[in-house]
Amino acid sequence: MTHHHAIQPPEGPPRPRLAWSLAAVVVVLALLSLAALGVLWPDRADVPQGADPYGNVAILDAEVTKATPFDCNSSGIGPDNTPMVEGSCAQVTAETERGTTAVFTLDPTRYVGAGMEPGDQIRVIEIAPEGQQATYEFYDHQRGSQLGILAIVFAVLVALVGRWRGFFALIGIGITLLILLRFVMPALLADRPPIAVAVAGSTVIMLAVLYLAHGISIRTTSALFGTLFGIAFTAIIGAATTDWAHLTGIGSEDDHLLLATAPQMSLAGVVAASMVIAGLGVLNDVTVTQASAVWEMRALKPTAGRTELFTSAMRIGRDHIASSVYTLVFAYAGTAMTTLLLISAYQRSLLEVAVTEGIAQEVVRTLVGAIGLVLAVPITTAIAVWLAPAKSRPAEVQV
Repeated sequence: MTHHHAIQPPEGPPRPRLAWSLAAVVVVLALLSLAALGVLWPDRADVPQGADPYGNVAILDAEVTKATPFDCNSSGIGPDNTPMVEGSCAQVTAETERGTTAVFTLDPTRYVGAGMEPGDQIRVIEIAPEGQQATYEFYDHQRGSQLGILAIVFAVLVALVGRWRGFFALIGIGITLLILLRFVMPALLADRPPIAVAVAGSTVIMLAVLYLAHGISIRTTSALFGTLFGIAFTAIIGAATTDWAHLTGIGSEDDHLLLATAPQMSLAGVVAASMVIAGLGVLNDVTVTQASAVWEMRALKPTAGRTELFTSAMRIGRDHIASSVYTLVFAYAGTAMTTLLLISAYQRSLLEVAVTEGIAQEVVRTLVGAIGLVLAVPITTAIAVWLAPAKSRPAEVQV
């Protein structure tokens, strides 16, 4: 006498009634989010347009033909006793895309710190007032081809390894950029309610990205519900924390310039909105993983009760929480490496610097995102366990 039962597929037996009910809920959510986009979408006239600081000049591609260093009496001390790079300047000659010769001086920060050699591909600013000879200034290095090659390699690898899911994930990236650039950024500049803009934009992004990358299924829908919970919670606690921590959003020269360009905009609201958007990637990662874990464990152990299923899935969730929290911290440390090095060089206390506006914004953004992430794991797991296939009866005894 032997016990025998077949391991059911991860999606379990068809459940058309539940599938149609969930589809109706998702359609309602999609319509509501699209309606919110329509209401919040700014008119072009409402989006402030700052004057281009290079509006009266031309920016040209050029190739360096000669770089001659010379002593420019750089003592390492600048105006107001601010520290500067000590070393030689350089007289640079380059041939522009128009065939003209550009000659300009490179300061020690650029020359000593980054260097410049013949053959370097750069961009220069051409200043040519009417009736006067053109003058040139260094603008930046050319990086278009390098970035293009990296993007192509990334896309090819994602498509090859991920196949159709990878291909649809790339489409999801395109949709994400479209929503951010065409809706979220203009709406924030036009002083639409920042939290509403962030939540509406994030919801549309997640609706598109999740179903494109992971397919239409009850499992994906459970991950969607967990993600939407994380978005809602992050929005609420982000708005409350921004006010509670007195974050004004003005922590750098760029913030001052942005406020001068769009004086009606609430930079504090933008900080709260950024908390919602910044955590979307990691949030999506953990919710999809938890939903998939529940479905796979149900397939491997179809007789397990819901409590056992939840407990087992949460063991995976705890490991994922730990690694994801590290991811958030490492991501900030990497992007703020220059600031952290400067703090270390000045031998200032990390706690002293952490409470300043610029650093505090990033600290709060990271902590709020981490809190939303941590709470989304048990919520997503509970939703997935509820929507997963019901447990099977014990295997029948066969002779």
